[in-house]
Amino acid sequence: MSGIGTTIRRHRGLGLGLTAWLAGIVFFLPIAWMALTSFHSEADAATNPPSFGAALTLDGYREFFGSGGGASPWPSLINSTVASVASTVCVLLLALPAAYALSVRRVRKWTDVLFFFLSTKMLPVVAGLLPIYLFAKNTGMLDNIWFLVILYTSMNLPIAVWMMQSFLAEVPVAVIEAAQIDGARLPTVLARVVAPIALPGIAATALICFIFSWNELLFARVLTGVVAETAPVFLTGFITSQGLFLAKVCAASLVISLPVLAAGFAAQDKLVQGLSLGAVK
Repeated sequence: MSGIGTTIRRHRGLGLGLTAWLAGIVFFLPIAWMALTSFHSEADAATNPPSFGAALTLDGYREFFGSGGGASPWPSLINSTVASVASTVCVLLLALPAAYALSVRRVRKWTDVLFFFLSTKMLPVVAGLLPIYLFAKNTGMLDNIWFLVILYTSMNLPIAVWMMQSFLAEVPVAVIEAAQIDGARLPTVLARVVAPIALPGIAATALICFIFSWNELLFARVLTGVVAETAPVFLTGFITSQGLFLAKVCAASLVISLPVLAAGFAAQDKLVQGLSLGAVK
């Protein structure tokens, strides 16, 4: 009977492994297709079915970087970097003490507070677009990158507090109490005791907030123009009603996706540890 059970478990593990590989391939195929199309000419990229054996070229990347006389993508990439990094730093600075008050030194009705934070994400984004646009217009903040930083911070803060609350709940209270007995104040406790222990969870939260900010399009499209244009908005400028643009759009999409992919690859260990830490609770 033990041999049969071992065989069943082996076949079950093999089936789960094959399923995971198939799911990974399915999710990877669109990215591989986009990468291959970016190295084709516009004529080959527009063929249906796709021409997999077509000659490879870098024309799409040359046009994206403005070699053909088009606009340079660097200002938009810099704006996206500033908005994403600055908003992520602001979110972490605000979410860490808030999560501490909701997990370690819990305030009264802390569960109601958490659900209130989460309820703010239930409002459709389009519903808040007009009021935010009118506010930015009346305050002279249209086409201002720092207004996007404030906006992205407020958008990502609820989910960051929710995530970090579960991470900080795993921090041993005895360690915090020992630091307080030694005379450490709250900023010192957060910076030198809580943050190092919850570093994987903080890294996971930072990565998710960075991705959300980098990929945001709707508000950036409406609230920015030339000065504060972000990379996703710059990408939509390649899509026209006339002419061929598929190879150039694929090249631009791949380049704009690289910072997110690089950040995810660099923080993958912390991301897995952080998500596992939250799942334990």
